[in-house]
Amino acid sequence: MPQAPADAPSVLFICTQDTKEEEARFTRAALEAAGVRVIHLDPSVRRTVGGAEISPEMVAQAAGMTIEEVRALGHEGKCQDAMIRGALVAAHEWDAHSPLSGILAVGGSMGSALAGAVMQSFPYGLPKLIVSTMASGFTKPYMGVKDIAMMNAVTDISGINTISRDVFRNAANAVAGMAKGYDRDKGPDRPLVLVTTLGTTEASVKRIRQALEADGCEVMVFHSSGAGGPTLDCLAADKDVALVLDLSQTEILDHLLGGLADAGPDRGKAALAKGIPTILAPGNADFIVGGPFDVAQAQFPGRRYHKHNPQLTAVRTTIDDLKRLADHLAANVREAKGPVRVFTPLGGFSSHDSAAGHIQDTSVPAPFADYLARVMPEGVPVMAVDAHFNDEAFSDAVIAAAREMLAARN
Repeated sequence: MPQAPADAPSVLFICTQDTKEEEARFTRAALEAAGVRVIHLDPSVRRTVGGAEISPEMVAQAAGMTIEEVRALGHEGKCQDAMIRGALVAAHEWDAHSPLSGILAVGGSMGSALAGAVMQSFPYGLPKLIVSTMASGFTKPYMGVKDIAMMNAVTDISGINTISRDVFRNAANAVAGMAKGYDRDKGPDRPLVLVTTLGTTEASVKRIRQALEADGCEVMVFHSSGAGGPTLDCLAADKDVALVLDLSQTEILDHLLGGLADAGPDRGKAALAKGIPTILAPGNADFIVGGPFDVAQAQFPGRRYHKHNPQLTAVRTTIDDLKRLADHLAANVREAKGPVRVFTPLGGFSSHDSAAGHIQDTSVPAPFADYLARVMPEGVPVMAVDAHFNDEAFSDAVIAAAREMLAARN
């Protein structure tokens, strides 16, 4: 097999040879035939086959152990944890002195978990593909919120057959092609602004986005339905972000109240902890995301409901629910290392909470605004805007504040 030229892009290839030696050899050869340099990271525990640039011994050493100590753990989960720790360190050490242009992994559930952890630690944009027996099932643990692609192995990863041969070769060619076109992100050339929304607040957010884009910003908008907010948080931690507009609180409300868009206890903290200027607003705070209508009624009895579609029901929140939201947001803001401003509309929180909507409650926004102002830390301005969230008056107030915060950052 001819060697790739010295300037060929490098692809990290993750595959255990103790159980998948034949498949690893085949896929490596396919990558090399496609014209890339291969750095094989072999996180095997049972035995060392040899030939990998990052051997099992090196992976264990990167975790602060010997491979014998890893084997002596005698528990597959503990062995896996050690090799994940080592793989993360070893992969980034290699990337630091010889930058990678792509990552390809082949594995079952264990290999996919390790590969997913490694890939999630690398930046957006770097090509990442896992060929996995898990690709046709529940993929979120392996992909997280990163741009990881998964390819169904179709057959078990057990030898080379007429299907697996094509799957492995196609995967190798795909990653090699992406690696050849990869241009490592050098950071945004315009101020980067991250925004959350749902369709029910899109009218206001669209005006905000267009105004900031006209000012020369790059604006990324995320759908706060369970994955969008965590993706924003991940980007806030990873990238040079100029401003975060966290204008949809669905994922936090659902975490507090048991809705389907629950994004966990750390939702919304990353930008605050990093000191990124942040504007908060209670967009979509008028509803919890429930399941099918009968399920939502059983889970949240005695409420008002709007059947959004056969799978999702908007369940009206109460003032007590929103006080819990205010307390949670205030606790997050207390840990902020940068400037924070808060806006809350007095005319309603989303299109559902409007005269044209189905769960409007005009008695809630004003007392919520009063409570929010009381619990927010001293020095954090809370502006109650006498308008609906989707009114131009509200979006104009947010735009003006965003411009002020961006100007102060320069």
